[in-house]
Amino acid sequence: MNPGRLIKIAVTGPESTGKSVLSEQLAEHYHTCWVPEFAREYLDSHGPVYEEKDILLIAKGQILKEQEAERKAQGFLFCDTELIVTKIWSEVRYQRCAPWILRTIEDHPYDLFLLCDVDLPWEPDPLREHPHMRQQLFEMYYNELLSRGFPFAVVSGLGNTRLLNAVRMIGDCFNEK
Repeated sequence: MNPGRLIKIAVTGPESTGKSVLSEQLAEHYHTCWVPEFAREYLDSHGPVYEEKDILLIAKGQILKEQEAERKAQGFLFCDTELIVTKIWSEVRYQRCAPWILRTIEDHPYDLFLLCDVDLPWEPDPLREHPHMRQQLFEMYYNELLSRGFPFAVVSGLGNTRLLNAVRMIGDCFNEK
């Protein structure tokens, strides 16, 4: 790893695939910080009912939280979700996506995407919407990352195995353990 260079890793994937837990575990493992999912914070404070315009506000809030965390991160920054999440969310819900989100996906790179597999059991949550679309959503994420040529790896495994698999993948990409 290049000293002084921050490596940004996006933890992405469908709902209830362990993104938040994995992001926090990775930050702890690498002694750095992580960016929680801003959508959860936003919906917790504004209520679970939202409109299309809220998705754009959430996307911009996610980027702002990430920029704040970049100033504190050491070596790595783990981001629990990113703008592909808001793109797919918007397309599934409204069949379109705000141009700002589409542009910013390209202008806001990550060094690696960890795509969380749907092998974890679904955990009900009032903010989750699609328990029966998990595999379909996973394929949408996979195809989006693939079509954009973004570097990614699929993370699977239950319990601590998921973390160990992610650490191995990061090590393979960046010579880190």
